Amino acid sequence: MTPYSPSELAARLKTGLLSFPVTHFNADLSFNEGGYRQHLSWLSQYDVAGLFAAGGTGEGFSLTPAEIDTVVRSAVAEVNGRVPVIAPATGGTATAVEQARAAEAAGADGLLLFPPYLTEAGQAGLIEHVSAVCRSTGLGVIVYSRANAVLTDVTVAALAERNANFVCLKDGVGNVEQLTRTYARLGDRLTYIGGLPTAETFALPLLQLGMNTYSSAIFNFVPEFALGFYADVLAQNRAEVYRKLNEFVIPYLDLRDRTKGYAVSIVKAGVTAVGRDAGPVRPPLQDLTADERAQLTELIGRVK
Repeated sequence: MTPYSPSELAARLKTGLLSFPVTHFNADLSFNEGGYRQHLSWLSQYDVAGLFAAGGTGEGFSLTPAEIDTVVRSAVAEVNGRVPVIAPATGGTATAVEQARAAEAAGADGLLLFPPYLTEAGQAGLIEHVSAVCRSTGLGVIVYSRANAVLTDVTVAALAERNANFVCLKDGVGNVEQLTRTYARLGDRLTYIGGLPTAETFALPLLQLGMNTYSSAIFNFVPEFALGFYADVLAQNRAEVYRKLNEFVIPYLDLRDRTKGYAVSIVKAGVTAVGRDAGPVRPPLQDLTADERAQLTELIGRVK
């Protein structure tokens, strides 16, 4: 049984930076549980508000349901209550419900509900999808609004009214008007999480829209830098934020944007670059080239 009620989870997650660990693979692309657990042990020593197992950065989309369950159980066992562990729910409604129930059985502290696979849907259908998952579990649910499941403020309000355990909204779109409408309508009923790729880029402006935390992928390999950057954002220290953007984040984005899918691949390469081998990415993603890995290693050296 999770020690966090949905409201307690929401309160905890907004107290600090959020970490989305990579999932370690062996050379044959099988799950490397030992490497993964060592990584989580390292990350959980830092002052983070939550660890998200098998998320987007963790290549959850390339894992089988059985593998996701193994990854979540490994995370729960390794972290051992030091930090909340959030499990994923993906795919269509029936699959997401199964994963929600499995996450609760595995001892996860909360659930991150990803957009349904491929299928586009209207707002009424998305309300039914999210509500079905919320009904299936006692865990606090974080709904990820992006891709084919972008929620309007009216939809978010309807979901919050219908589902007490819908406690967090993660935004992967960055539509300023829609975010303003959502916060104006719901205020502090929800915890709001920034979820755009390389969230540091958007952290300062989104702070003004009620998002005081975000999912940091770079925390995987430069945790001290990521935490320092987050502190500068909360302090609204614009000079330091933009200095660090120019020093590291923007050159990092230039590398990330060379190939589709590098938003995940570059994080795993970064973990390996700091001496914590995370293994390759699974297809259809592709690993960075040797030259790109060398450039990333040099860039990391600037901030370590």
